[in-house]
Amino acid sequence: LETDNKGTLTNVLVGIGDDALTIWSLAHLPTALPKGKYILDSTSTEKLKKPTLSDLATGWGAACYKFSEFKESTKKHEATLLMNKDALDDAAITLDAIFMVRDLINMPVNHMQPTQLAAAAKKLAKTHKAQYSEIIGDNLLKKNYPAVHAVGRASDDAPRLVDMRWGNKKHPTLTLVGKGVCFDTGGLDIKSSSGMIIMKKDMGGAAHVLGLASMIMAQKLPLRLRVLVPCVENSISANAFRPSDVLPTRKGITVEVGNTDAEGRLILCDALAEADTEKPDLLIDCATLTGAARVALGAEIPAFFTNDKKYAATLQKASDDTIDPLWQLPLYDGYKKMLKSEIADTNNISSGGYGGAITAALFLQLFVENAKTWVHLDMMAWNLKPSTGKPIGGEAMGIRALYASIINHFNL
Repeated sequence: LETDNKGTLTNVLVGIGDDALTIWSLAHLPTALPKGKYILDSTSTEKLKKPTLSDLATGWGAACYKFSEFKESTKKHEATLLMNKDALDDAAITLDAIFMVRDLINMPVNHMQPTQLAAAAKKLAKTHKAQYSEIIGDNLLKKNYPAVHAVGRASDDAPRLVDMRWGNKKHPTLTLVGKGVCFDTGGLDIKSSSGMIIMKKDMGGAAHVLGLASMIMAQKLPLRLRVLVPCVENSISANAFRPSDVLPTRKGITVEVGNTDAEGRLILCDALAEADTEKPDLLIDCATLTGAARVALGAEIPAFFTNDKKYAATLQKASDDTIDPLWQLPLYDGYKKMLKSEIADTNNISSGGYGGAITAALFLQLFVENAKTWVHLDMMAWNLKPSTGKPIGGEAMGIRALYASIINHFNL
């Protein structure tokens, strides 16, 4: 820190080591610096490209996030970063998405049931003048979404399917599907209290696709976008679905319920089957799907699966370039036999305790056959501990990488 002869702070020297500037290089500063307005020295920024400046602003802004819906924050006032308008405009779009994802996940379930999650999607659609519709309660049976209905019917808040469309029909087609389990008790295969404590985050996949959709629509990308979000609460009552039930699905595949705590893939299978009927150029689903993915990669790195080797390379490069960690796991055909059922076309869980993230992805793949490229993300969507720019709680994981990969995949 450098001050003038009156003790007023004039300059701050920040060391970042030998690494190049990244999105998180300055993210420790908003709460570390005294209150005030700061600009980057021109000699430090004149050679930087706009994306780098936008990234710095994004990281700075992400560090300022506070979830204060129910409690006034005691965190000290952050320092303010001033920057050129173009960089700040791009950063604002990304930050809006990140904050949306964090806010939706952090909201307690008594304020974020299927009705409220659908309302958040409807608000987003209205903001960007997208078409919006919902199928609610028993109408899910009439419209042939039986698996969504089965998982959500035990809750007092009716299950529903959100459907949003935006963009020119002549443009390449992108469909996003997000797991919207607003709270997961585990159903009749009930979770322990420790396993249930942060299950408000089980709609994290839905939050992610809404955040990603907000970036796409705000930037007016030339895409035909569709967003499908099955919204349920996996609750317990006399009409809850049971272990050993056999459920019909939209695609006509029958599913034996090996475990009611593997409910996310059940609601996703109906939504994916519907998405697949339109043969989208790119189909992406996001879900807080398995603990197995966390065992494999830890809580900070979402796993992704895809049937397209070229897109896998595009997404991995985007992940590396944006410093938004993702890692590919295989769709290994040899594990398909682990989903065998003696009385139905498939089981919703595998017969063994290994490879759970892979067998979950293989289950979902049964419902995707027409999309040109399909990508499945299995994520934590929650920071277990704070780190630079990332407070404890709901977190946007992989949406910056997905956005960059979409740009590259469609050459936008």
